[in-house]
Amino acid sequence: MKSSNHVILSEAWRTSGPCGVEGSAVALRLGEGGGATGRKPVRIGILLSGRGSNSLAIAESIRAGRLKNAEIAVVISNVAEAPGLTKAKELGLPTAVFVSKGRKREEHDADVMACLKSHHVDLVCLVGYMRLLSPQFVAAFPHRILNIHPSLLPAFPGLDAQEQAFNYGVQVTGCTVHFVDEELDHGAIIVQRAIPVLETDDAHSLADRILAEEHIAYTEAISRVVSGQYEVKGRRYVKKQGPGIRDQGSEVRR
Repeated sequence: MKSSNHVILSEAWRTSGPCGVEGSAVALRLGEGGGATGRKPVRIGILLSGRGSNSLAIAESIRAGRLKNAEIAVVISNVAEAPGLTKAKELGLPTAVFVSKGRKREEHDADVMACLKSHHVDLVCLVGYMRLLSPQFVAAFPHRILNIHPSLLPAFPGLDAQEQAFNYGVQVTGCTVHFVDEELDHGAIIVQRAIPVLETDDAHSLADRILAEEHIAYTEAISRVVSGQYEVKGRRYVKKQGPGIRDQGSEVRR
């Protein structure tokens, strides 16, 4: 089943343009030629499994000029009915589905990687993507895969982090944007935003307030990566010192 800019691929990778997506030249970007800088925009590939609210926040940050020198090249899901795909289509973005159920992780990831590369994606952003990436996937995009997690890592990794934090009784929690490595919720931290846990909170209200911070944090994290002014040192993502800072976007364009 295929529409003008959306295709479902559950088994073999088929092509009609990049990864079977017609209209794939469409991308959400800041102005012509990457905005005022004139540099080629960093192309973002978004992976999601559900509502994808962070993808909308990223798109809005690009549209409003808060996130410069970036464009969304493609939105990919492993779930055919993901609401985030509908929202992406409404924005005119290319979308693709590679159904993961019943498939080996390595085979599924190979299809997704091929689609990302066909769209010349520089930076991969996981937005509620409920799949662990294979080592081959991580190796294909070194320090170029970002994930957002609804806790202040390393506290409360894994599923239902907001409920974990609430039930534990912490007084402060938040969200973390980090690079993806081969371990769960483990890579170097790029941005964290903290909020207090209010006496009036329950697990649901706390999750809603964390989500609002996620929308801010992801834009901040992408901006840092796109700037090329930061580097990974051990488990830290720090600003480079002295001369020799690479041009904007060069950190992810290899």
